[in-house]
Formats: sequence, structure tokens, C-alpha cells
Amino acid sequence: MEFPEDLKYTKEHEWVREDGDTVTIGITDYAQDSLGDVVYVELPEADSTITSGDTFGVVESVKAVSDLYAPVSGTVTEVNDAVVDSPESINDEPYGDAWLLKIELSDAGELDGLMTAEDYKAYTEEEK
Repeated sequence: MEFPEDLKYTKEHEWVREDGDTVTIGITDYAQDSLGDVVYVELPEADSTITSGDTFGVVESVKAVSDLYAPVSGTVTEVNDAVVDSPESINDEPYGDAWLLKIELSDAGELDGLMTAEDYKAYTEEEK
């Protein structure tokens, strides 16, 4: 199981990579492993607004359907259409090419409420 140190994490198993005022969001290795083979992804449109804690999409696997929860608030600047077209890529590269959204932050302070890699690793060990 991978827990990249340069990311922040949520209890709902999303990750966030900071890049100035923009963040990239995806689902964690732990999440894709728990879900099994991902077969469908639904994401919001570019230019839509998402709010921290609200659902912004769905990931469906052979085992379950899971809502995606916004780790931060902001405006969607880019949607990864490649993941929508090939959802199975999430199983192969959850931290690489299988990112979900890029968001322009409306409140950078929300990042402070997210977990570090060490915190998230401990959290997933408790969940087992």
C-alpha cells in the first residue's frame, strides 16, 4: 500500500496534491484496493463549484458504488476525461495518471484540516 508523503488525505479516502492555488484530487491506493476493479467513474463538469464535505461524483466497482467527497472547496478547472473513459486506470495508477479533478481553491485554509501521509496510514490501519 502506498502513502506518498507529498499528499494530504481525507477520512473518505481522497488525496490532494497542492500546486499553488490549485489542487489535484484523486482516490487513494487504499480506496482502490478496497473497491476492487473500478468499472465506472462519474465526475462534475469543468467550471462547476464544489464544497468541502459534499459529494462531487461516484466511483463504481465490481464490489460497490462509492460517493466521492470534496476534500476542499473551489472551482473545478479540469476533469480527467481519461479516467472517465478508462476507469480501470484508477486501479493501476491512483496517484499518477488516474487523478480525478483539478480545483482552484476558494479557501486554502481547508488544507490544514486534511491528514498527513503518516496520519492517513495510521487511520487505514485502524479501519482494518
